[in-house]
Amino acid sequence: MTRERAALVGLFKDSPRHFDPEHALDELAGLASAAGADVVLRVQQERAKPDPATFLGSGKVQTLAAACAETRTDVVIFDNELSPAQLRNLESALDRGVVDRTQLILDIFARRARTREGKLQVELAQLKYLMPRLVGSAAALSRLGGGIGTRGPGETKLETDRRRIRHRISVLSKEIDGVRRRRSQLRERRHKAAVPTVALVGYTNAGKTTLFNALTGDDAVASNALFVTLDPLVRRVKRSDRRELLVSDTVGFIDRLPHSLVAAFRATLEEVAEADLLLHVIDASAPDRDRHIAAVQSVLAEVGADRVPAIEVFNKCDRLEAGERERLTAIHPNALCVSALTGDGREDVIAAMETRLGLDTATVTFAFDPRDPADREQISELYRVGHVRRHVATDDSVTIEADLPRRLAARLHKEQERARA
Repeated sequence: MTRERAALVGLFKDSPRHFDPEHALDELAGLASAAGADVVLRVQQERAKPDPATFLGSGKVQTLAAACAETRTDVVIFDNELSPAQLRNLESALDRGVVDRTQLILDIFARRARTREGKLQVELAQLKYLMPRLVGSAAALSRLGGGIGTRGPGETKLETDRRRIRHRISVLSKEIDGVRRRRSQLRERRHKAAVPTVALVGYTNAGKTTLFNALTGDDAVASNALFVTLDPLVRRVKRSDRRELLVSDTVGFIDRLPHSLVAAFRATLEEVAEADLLLHVIDASAPDRDRHIAAVQSVLAEVGADRVPAIEVFNKCDRLEAGERERLTAIHPNALCVSALTGDGREDVIAAMETRLGLDTATVTFAFDPRDPADREQISELYRVGHVRRHVATDDSVTIEADLPRRLAARLHKEQERARA
């Protein structure tokens, strides 16, 4: 497949703290590459506020048009969100396709979606983005079909009729609500079984999937590219005391993540909000890692996951000089410094998870009748999800003292009371 030639455009005012225009364009270049484009031109303009008609100043637009013609640019990608009018005016002035940051991210998600759930969520986000941009013109729709920013949901043509699009949004929303209900039922089942869940979160390309593979022994696809993991993965991890926990790998976050995408992926992101513990994976070698941390925390707050206990895990520490690693651990004394690629620090991560999850346990004592099938099943469950401290058996009774998650201890006590009643 022929790769498109792309021009990157960024507009910034006096750079706020933690924001470097060059790093922002580097990230945009990574997004463009993930969408199938080669960057042939970079343009920046410092301006107090965007031009309401063309975003850039009129002189800069003329200069950009000439540069695009000279470099044979196919598509111009803006590191900002453009209004419908700005999109139309820029396409007319530049005489080539124009894509904003939101369109680009949605395009990558359309490429990456593999499961039916993922495709539904991407389609919903694309339709919500497109809806206000119809503006009585089919121009935006006619572009759907070939090239960056033009891949429609599931490669289908969108109808120009707003009523049909609204109907499709309604259908998708209902299907995704069904996904949310099924996920909720699965979480409830896990909750009853008292299997703790740890969710990996972090900026895209921070190394979450590599760490996920290191922890679980799985072989999920990991790549030095943005948004490789779109559909969540859940695997079991055997703990040192033979108990189990579930680890889930989730979609990577990014600075200025489109709100339509956060809303569409709420069913998936609820997994994060309902987890018992978060591992916030951070690329320790990223030059703007503080901005990455802030972006992730912002999305976690948006989906209600900022209340979940979290462990900061600085990944790719093998790329740091010894002095930089010492400074990092001094600034973040409670964080872990690991390399998922080499396996360095894996045991520290598992130990930290066990310690944090172990804070929610209680030491309880149960008496069972070994002749009762229900009691024998509860004994098996105690060994599966608890840490047995003492087991005393006689001919007609079994006494077990164990460390258990509090929610399971309360449930087992209730079940025993109902059985004895």
